[in-house]
Amino acid sequence: MNGATVNRPHVWMAGTTAPPLLLLHGTGGDENDLLPLREHLAPGAPTLSPRGTVLENGMPRFFRRLREGVFDEDDLRARVDELAAFLAAAEIEYEVAPGSWMAAGFSNGANIASALLFRRPEALAGAVLMAAMVPFGDPGEADLTGKRVAVANGRCDPMATAVQTRTLVTQLRERGAEVLELPHDGGHTIDPRLLPQARAFVAAATIRCPRVS
Repeated sequence: MNGATVNRPHVWMAGTTAPPLLLLHGTGGDENDLLPLREHLAPGAPTLSPRGTVLENGMPRFFRRLREGVFDEDDLRARVDELAAFLAAAEIEYEVAPGSWMAAGFSNGANIASALLFRRPEALAGAVLMAAMVPFGDPGEADLTGKRVAVANGRCDPMATAVQTRTLVTQLRERGAEVLELPHDGGHTIDPRLLPQARAFVAAATIRCPRVS
């Protein structure tokens, strides 16, 4: 644990169904931004929604970027480890089975979620990535066998472009992840028309969330 605690801004919502949700907001959001997604993706699920700890012009993010579309990969690695430690502490605090989180992230939140999968795959069971870019030029040799990932990107997204989407999906599949592509015709946004498919994807997870002592 290395002294990790849940001492960062976050919202915890107790629940009874599995899998537990990890909600990760986009740039300028906070721990309240994606809470409505709970009812769309997994009503009644235990839900954890942390705030990003990096500020860019006063806007919370989960990691630094050098400029738009160019990530500070050294900072990203450090923030991934920081978030993984927070999740481990939250699992103890809130009695969640280790590594059972289904992340649902938008934009910057989707990018930290995929970075978690590549760098700390034991931290997540899977993810719903919305408006997601490629987090690492070289994501390493993570074993993502058994991880389930949905990628919901817009065909007209100027940031998460078609090239970005293809590269991310390829990186995930090459490492063993089961990837469902959910494209839409919009831009850098969450398309509400895809939420029923995303809900079915989450519901198909075979994860259980037993209490731990």
